[in-house]
Amino acid sequence: MNQKAQSILIKNMKIYTADKIIEKGFIKIHREKIIDLGLMNHLIKEDGYRIIDMPAHYAAIPGLIDLHIHGVNGSDVMDGTVEALANITETLPSEGTTSFLATTITQSVEAIENAVKNAGSYIEKQSPSGKAEILGLHLEGPFINPKRAGAQPEKYIVDPDLNLLKRWQTLSKNHVKLVTLAPEQQGGMQMVDYLIRNGITASIGHSDATYNETIEAIEAGVSHVTHLFNQMKGLHHREPGVVGAALLREDVKAELIVDGIHVRPEIVQLAYKQKGKDGIVLITDSMRAKCLKSGSYDLGGQEVIVTNGKAVLKDGTLAGSVLKLGNALKNMISYTGCSLQDAIRMAAVNPAKQIKIFDRKGSLEIGKDADIVILDEQLDIVMTFTRGKLAFQKEGFVF
Repeated sequence: MNQKAQSILIKNMKIYTADKIIEKGFIKIHREKIIDLGLMNHLIKEDGYRIIDMPAHYAAIPGLIDLHIHGVNGSDVMDGTVEALANITETLPSEGTTSFLATTITQSVEAIENAVKNAGSYIEKQSPSGKAEILGLHLEGPFINPKRAGAQPEKYIVDPDLNLLKRWQTLSKNHVKLVTLAPEQQGGMQMVDYLIRNGITASIGHSDATYNETIEAIEAGVSHVTHLFNQMKGLHHREPGVVGAALLREDVKAELIVDGIHVRPEIVQLAYKQKGKDGIVLITDSMRAKCLKSGSYDLGGQEVIVTNGKAVLKDGTLAGSVLKLGNALKNMISYTGCSLQDAIRMAAVNPAKQIKIFDRKGSLEIGKDADIVILDEQLDIVMTFTRGKLAFQKEGFVF
């Protein structure tokens, strides 16, 4: 590969950096990293670069990071195959997602072991340049409360079991980065302690914990809330529950599925007013039906019916989403009136910080991975670069 093929100069667009907006700027990429960025009038050398000249009203933002996604385009993490993960990583850049946590679901021990082993092996061998990067695993279940199972198959739910967790961490080659659990269940607080001591993000979700139990878990180190409002003890004036604790505590970040289905726009507004740009993590919780037609699909061994963008079990229970993260970004701005800069914090900065990778991802800065999304004036995705390589280009867009 020649020097020019590895070096790219994107110029003339607005750039959203970690702390400011450059109205007319440039980004230089060499191999997989951002090596320079700034104002166009500070650009000195263009020789040796493949030049991409953008319209001035386009914007460069950091690649989006999805900490909670099960599948897309017919594939699911629980399929436990290389082909499924390859399909997911190749599809996600089209929605602006450049990295993600492969998320499991409550299933049999054998099925989870197959999925985590497959994902761990894939992560070790992946070449993320030009594809979305798998950052690790998010175990959603089986250590949850049956009362708040939602679309998690209840027959496979178990109390938090450290021996199981340790085995799965070993099988994943130590790539488990986030675990959703119900800390009020027997063994829950012991698992929280283990997760914190081993640098794994502990998240409360699918939980019937009281406010006091939730606060105890937060004091012990829980720093994340899985899909706020969905499948957890809600807010009551005499029992604030998990929701009340999540809204009050600044030391926890809360996931939100901003598709207008899981959480009403008015409740998204409420959460944003209470948590602010630093307290929310936008996720999709999407399943294999995303990018496909309405119809019948599998999720954790259960039939899911998808109609008009809504995914439900036969009994009407919501079963993940078909939300694209780029659309969640736009919806957040539409529902709350927040700025694009603030929405970027929720879709890139905050998730990167939650799993301790902000040193290399989550913002456009010199030295970080060249994960870059180009938006047009409607905030639609025009191009996506992952690790410095073009991974998606909107049909009809010519540069």
